[in-house]
Amino acid sequence: MSLTYPSYLKLLEGERLKARAREALELLRSCSLCPRRCGADRTRGELGECRAGLRPAVSSCNEHHGEEPPISGLRGSGTIFLTNCNMKCIYCQNYPISQLGHGNEVSEVEMAEMMLSLQRRGCHNVNFVTPTHYMPQILAALALAAEEGLTLPVVYNTGGYELVEVVELLEGIVDIYMPDMRYASDEAGLKYSGVPLYATHNRQAVREMHRQVGDLQVDELGVALRGLVIRLLVLPDSVSGTEETLEFIAKEISSKSYISLMAQYFPAHEATGVPPLNRRITREEYRRAFRKMQEVGLDRGWAQRLP
Repeated sequence: MSLTYPSYLKLLEGERLKARAREALELLRSCSLCPRRCGADRTRGELGECRAGLRPAVSSCNEHHGEEPPISGLRGSGTIFLTNCNMKCIYCQNYPISQLGHGNEVSEVEMAEMMLSLQRRGCHNVNFVTPTHYMPQILAALALAAEEGLTLPVVYNTGGYELVEVVELLEGIVDIYMPDMRYASDEAGLKYSGVPLYATHNRQAVREMHRQVGDLQVDELGVALRGLVIRLLVLPDSVSGTEETLEFIAKEISSKSYISLMAQYFPAHEATGVPPLNRRITREEYRRAFRKMQEVGLDRGWAQRLP
């Protein structure tokens, strides 16, 4: 099978993709899509801890050229930014979308048309940004889009707070996983993102993602076809535990993992009044993370210059 063939097209036979979507939608009756397991009956309009109800909400749908090079390629990544989030990061740079709910509710038919429009515009992939809390609705829309001719790879671009058993439902559907590994400790996840057991669930989920899709594979032009890309946002004063996370990736995920080591942190939202997150990272803090990346043999990926 060609690597350019999206995984989910195989599930169209026997309507297995629709069946997977129905299975996922059942999780909304007592919501258990993420480790919060808040139990809201979203099928009846109750809002979860993520502030999401039954209908998915989208803040934007466009070709995007600012992702990692294999994701953006030459023609851009087809990003669908989902509104709300299952995390409450006090420093979120997109807080109007994630925390304040800026966006519009759409139907599954409308979301399917968004995917098809991105394909018509020449995008390399369909990139769902912050998808976790709308995963069942995304699958239902994807099934509709695939029946109408969608053939783009699916990127699952997540903050990384995932239940491993929910990620298992995505096997054979998602082509490219792009999770954050935001913290190396559960304590930091609770303190700065308001979620319990972040590192515990995150590491389990990333292991499962890698089991499904393996290391990143690209075509002859360097455009991503399938695999795992891990994003590490370096935070001030080693809050993120980036060096520890790099060791974990090298030893327990793959030494061939592609790492996006991000330097763009700046204090946003509520972080302006919370030391040490009320400042940018220093060059030395970023250099330490980069040196660790080299030390553990993770030589595939991208580093950034500090502003």
